[in-house]
Amino acid sequence: MAQWLDPKAPSLARFLKQSGYATGHFGKWHLGGGRDVGEAPLITEYGFDASLTQFEGLGDRVLPVLSAQGDQPERKMPLGVASEKLGRGQVRWVKRSEVTKAFVDGALTFIKRSANENKPFYINLWPDDVHSPFDPPQHRRGDAGKRALYHGVLETMDEQLGPLFDAIRSDPKLRDNTLVVFAGDNGPEPGAGSAGPFRGAKATLYEGGIREPFIVWGPGIVPAARRGSTNTTSVVSGIDLAPSLLGLAGVQAPAETKFDGTDLGPTLIGKAAVARTGPLFWKRPPDRPGPPRARFPDLAVRDGDWKLLVEEDGSGPQLYDLAADPREASNLAAAHPPIVERLKQAVFAWNGTLPRRAARAPAQRGGEAPAAPER
Repeated sequence: MAQWLDPKAPSLARFLKQSGYATGHFGKWHLGGGRDVGEAPLITEYGFDASLTQFEGLGDRVLPVLSAQGDQPERKMPLGVASEKLGRGQVRWVKRSEVTKAFVDGALTFIKRSANENKPFYINLWPDDVHSPFDPPQHRRGDAGKRALYHGVLETMDEQLGPLFDAIRSDPKLRDNTLVVFAGDNGPEPGAGSAGPFRGAKATLYEGGIREPFIVWGPGIVPAARRGSTNTTSVVSGIDLAPSLLGLAGVQAPAETKFDGTDLGPTLIGKAAVARTGPLFWKRPPDRPGPPRARFPDLAVRDGDWKLLVEEDGSGPQLYDLAADPREASNLAAAHPPIVERLKQAVFAWNGTLPRRAARAPAQRGGEAPAAPER
């Protein structure tokens, strides 16, 4: 994808809007525009009635001001300055620790307007302050170490999201007919968050890099017997959200739309345990190759409980049984060649459908020949 997502791409917001929903996006965009790209489509061109974003999107946006530290004064976050010069929306500077509050305030105004117009609504509320640089309020800085700052940001985000949940639970109409899906988007940054028992972190394809917090809250939608419970068996991916949420909303996507994911709506709300109908695939971010002598695997595929990680040239296969070994500690590739081959061919076929990308420098492994160019 060059510079931005094609507005013609299937859009959850557009499908819902066409079915009578009010649609709003409040938070990080990261699908084109911002920084130094000012000609990208506006967020509203993807099916949203209203938007408020940050320096990685266009339209009305809030840009972060970093706190004063030591002898360094309060200052505008460097990446935000380029966005300020792009125009295409009103720009407002706020303390980085109050960016989430600005998004929540925008979402609450949008919800109230939708309720007054008696319209159902769909909202993206995507905070970005849990991404470095971590800049919580002064009273939550702790020892100012990376982990303490990260925890301070999390506590502040939780506090700032509170009014949104309070608004939903205190209004019977909203409480009984609103579903909130809370999810992460990648593993923790080393030294800040924790992946718990799982191997790896952000930018890796091990479970610590791709297994995320996922909470579904809907007081009037989730069955009483399932509230507060934990589902440890169903596998859900971000690609499942569009078909699942459309299904829960009773909205039919256009016939020509082909989703990569599966409609797991009943699983999300605890009414069933719908199984996936196919494998899941991942590709390592091209700008995160890993240490020179211990490169992160390029590709990964999960099918049931089997997970394979492999280089794009077919070398270095790692096979794990996630049911027995969620920590990915015991590589079973040598013991199961047929499974390795089957999963390898599946992930190679999937990778072959993706755009080409530039080759990376080969890992230095004791005189091995350079790897083939990446695809």
